[in-house]
Amino acid sequence: MNVFVEWLVEHPLLLLFLVSTIGYYLGEIRVGNTGLGVAAVLFVGLAFGALDARISLPPELVSLGLVLFVYSIGLASGPGFFASFSRSGLRDNMMVAAVLLIAAAIVAVEAVALGLKSTIAAGIYTGALTNTPALAQVLNFVTHSALRDAGPAVATEPVVGYSVAYPLGVIGPILAILLMQRVWRIDYKKDAEQVRDMFPIEQEIYNRTARVANPAVIGASLRALSRQRGWRVVFGRVKHGDKVELAIDDLILHEGDLISVIGAPEDVDRVVHELGELASEQLDVDRSAYDFRRVFVSNPDLVGRKLADLDLPHRFGAIVTRVRRGDIELLAHGDLVLELGDRVRFVAPRDQMRAISQYFGDSYKKLSEINLGTLGLGLALGLLVGMIPISLPGGLQFKLGEAGGPLLVALVLSALRRTGPVVWSMPYSANLTIRQLGLTVLLAGIGIRSGYTFLSTMTQTGGFTILLAGAVVSIVTPLLALWIGYRWLKLPFGVLTGVVSAVHTQPAVQAAALAQARNDLPNHGYALAFPMATITKILLAQVLVALLPYMT
Repeated sequence: MNVFVEWLVEHPLLLLFLVSTIGYYLGEIRVGNTGLGVAAVLFVGLAFGALDARISLPPELVSLGLVLFVYSIGLASGPGFFASFSRSGLRDNMMVAAVLLIAAAIVAVEAVALGLKSTIAAGIYTGALTNTPALAQVLNFVTHSALRDAGPAVATEPVVGYSVAYPLGVIGPILAILLMQRVWRIDYKKDAEQVRDMFPIEQEIYNRTARVANPAVIGASLRALSRQRGWRVVFGRVKHGDKVELAIDDLILHEGDLISVIGAPEDVDRVVHELGELASEQLDVDRSAYDFRRVFVSNPDLVGRKLADLDLPHRFGAIVTRVRRGDIELLAHGDLVLELGDRVRFVAPRDQMRAISQYFGDSYKKLSEINLGTLGLGLALGLLVGMIPISLPGGLQFKLGEAGGPLLVALVLSALRRTGPVVWSMPYSANLTIRQLGLTVLLAGIGIRSGYTFLSTMTQTGGFTILLAGAVVSIVTPLLALWIGYRWLKLPFGVLTGVVSAVHTQPAVQAAALAQARNDLPNHGYALAFPMATITKILLAQVLVALLPYMT
């Protein structure tokens, strides 16, 4: 065993890949529909870290994992984040702040009831909510306050509370999510339908051909009918007599016309009924005059532009009916904004197929290349923003740090999509690869770093009391957030799991949430709540040190 430990101490990169590999395969094990996913890497890291105090990863490597993870989430979530604020984002963030305030009140009651020092109580708060930036600010506050006169041990006390409470700060939220999804019998797919207009989600799309027979729609244009009746579908081709043409917005409907309707089943069925009746002939299988093809968007000049702005009907005599983003099929409405890596399905005259393919780019090789210039610039801007000290009344000060700065910058850049010739977004596949790489390195580093401290503290007097106090916060906080969000605010459960991940600032919880939801809604919830959660925890942790008594 000693030889093995020395081996791990001397070769941190080998340690990283051992932990990552074992964690990956353990995370693939599912009991029913439940599994940890990549979050298992953290628990494997805890086991390896407990072997010896010297086993660790270079802190810069762990920081790199954190920065890559939060930045990639921000790039993927920016538009949805700002769109949510135009609806209920402010309300949802107030809920996050309220839950964290209740968590601080619980810690304060525990400190008084159990006779805990204010420094340890603040450490429990930051550990139970797994927030390292908040711990760093507590340590800074302690070393620059009157508490520093209590002796050298005072600077280590917050770390003790943090390290003991931290593991359950990871396990508690995961258990809460698994428990409540069973209690409420969550159907993630049905749940996601609530926000399909706000966030891109996976949905079934099919094509039906309608025969125009309703007098109320005859003589009206598709544009006018779609606005008046709130149709959420896309029209492909129309057949008037023996002539087939594209169903553009200005098309006037005539009795007996055949028109293809594309969308979600419930929406298509409704539109077919309102147009007239379902036709036996399927226009989409007729490729004599018009053909269809899927191509990649690899042309950077098109990124960040709405489909309607491309004016494809007049430029090429073509229309786009669907856009595939990752594994998600989206309807090609005119206000859909294109991103690198999108696969657009268009209908066009056969002689325009090559020209349109070249217009979109359709280069898989180009999409496989990451623009290191924009990635590096975005990360540098994020790190600089994270270094800016923000002062508040009462002498409190905080920084967004390596997590908050890159996330905030990525959210803004993602919403902008481009600045002149600079395209900030990256292809979906590249974003996912960077996200997974960053998350794996981060989880391994956190687990390895916390393993030995957790084990040694638990063997000391008072360790169980701290563990119990942290466990209460780690379990009550996510349960409270889930109950308020789902039962009171009626938020989709998938979004809420991301909010819980942000409340605990915990990528492992986020990984478990993604494994359960099997869609991107947890990422949107995480990006929505993370800035507010980070700032609130940094402030409240320092308030606990300042207001609670320091008992010797």
